[in-house]
Amino acid sequence: MAEIKKILFETLGEFQRKGGMVRASHLALSFMLALFPFAIFALSLAAVFSGEGDIDLVVNFILGYWPPEIVEPIENELRAVLQSGAGSLTFGAVLSIVFATNGVDAIRVVVTEAYRDEDPRPFWRTRMLAFVFVVAGTLMILAAGILSVAIPLAIHYFDDVVPWLSESIFSNDQFRSLLTVMLTVFFLYACHRWLPGTKHRFRDVFPGVLLTVALWIVASNAFGFYISNFSTYSVTYAGLAGVITVLVYLYVMSAIFVLGAEFNGRLIQRDR
Repeated sequence: MAEIKKILFETLGEFQRKGGMVRASHLALSFMLALFPFAIFALSLAAVFSGEGDIDLVVNFILGYWPPEIVEPIENELRAVLQSGAGSLTFGAVLSIVFATNGVDAIRVVVTEAYRDEDPRPFWRTRMLAFVFVVAGTLMILAAGILSVAIPLAIHYFDDVVPWLSESIFSNDQFRSLLTVMLTVFFLYACHRWLPGTKHRFRDVFPGVLLTVALWIVASNAFGFYISNFSTYSVTYAGLAGVITVLVYLYVMSAIFVLGAEFNGRLIQRDR
């Protein structure tokens, strides 16, 4: 336990020394700019496979675990963009991938710096990797959305044969929440494992993933409580309050991501 505390203090010191909050601001802005393009591409790809895109599915899995106080200002705008601009895989939807890959590439830069690695790959290879991440992430969201609907329906169909299934986690909203958490953990692991130029072992990257998820849950609930009870963004920023709220939230989440990457970086340095 004392060793873990020591590493955490070293991580905080490294976070401060290397300008962690500055890197978090870059990450937050990249996420903000990539959010709408990614949602447009996800809905367009869904339309290719099913004939029509499910806006609720896309919105729920992208914003599903955000605090309601933060989601509300941006959800209506996101739905409006999706309803008007993403019915098929158009040139605009394909072009949105370019903007979505910027968010992935920002993650690659942050993780590489935290691990003290050098990335020898050329620009086109890192961009192709970011493209693969965007497409794979979209397909995973669509698959999870299908499972979250299909499994409860199947359980309802067999309710007479196996009645206890209707009371299980697979038949209610807890199943969708479980899928969202699993997707989040896998996404973080993939970012730490495959985005940097140097590959690292599972035991090198998973501690930071767990730390990030745990801090995200705590910070997300705390930020939602703050927005509900103490926030004065509407007074300070007027009509921009919703956008600023989302940007600050992403800034906090990005700082935690950078901290988790630095935690892994400290562990890797101690093993070398």
